Amino acid sequence: MTSPHLAQPVRYAGAPLASAKGAIVLLHGRGASAEDILSLGEAFQRSELALVAPQAAGHTWYPNSFLAPRAANEPFLSSALAKVASVVADIEAAGIPRDRIVIAGFSQGACLTTEFVAANPARYAGLIAFTGGLIGPPEMDLHHEGLLAGTPALLLSGDPDPHVPWQRVEDSARELNRMGAVVEAIRYPGRPHTVSMPEVEHARKLLQQAFGA
Repeated sequence: MTSPHLAQPVRYAGAPLASAKGAIVLLHGRGASAEDILSLGEAFQRSELALVAPQAAGHTWYPNSFLAPRAANEPFLSSALAKVASVVADIEAAGIPRDRIVIAGFSQGACLTTEFVAANPARYAGLIAFTGGLIGPPEMDLHHEGLLAGTPALLLSGDPDPHVPWQRVEDSARELNRMGAVVEAIRYPGRPHTVSMPEVEHARKLLQQAFGA
């Protein structure tokens, strides 16, 4: 079982890739599904964009907390990152360049979103992390090589959150900013572990800036 996620299906909604003006890759949380996260994508109300949601094996991208030692989440973490890379490559092969691709996710999917963009730096249309941050234990150096060249990055999280400390959101925002992303980190005091309508509105604004009204 060297790459458990690569054979998993990918679900689509919104505009067909062949005619879409851009694409949003949506990464679901632990215990959820591609279909679940597609419903969040549909809430963005961007019918001209393709929505692309890979499914994790066993509905989980990696078994332990994103703050666990990275080796404790292997081979699942590397497989998850490779799965996202294959999805992005397929979108590019359909004629949509990376600067027209948004990577977005919730919770475990938001951590994977943030880590993928930092580990595969380029100019993306956007990064949207609904409760997530860069992956690794608290003492880990979060430094990543490469430049994000003005990629808009939206990091949204409740505080306190049972899975994602606000400190990691702040640290992740700082590293993404150092890499050249244009970062907005928004804290929601007392917000439960979910996606709220104000967060959806912030995502809609990012998409409007990236793709127009």
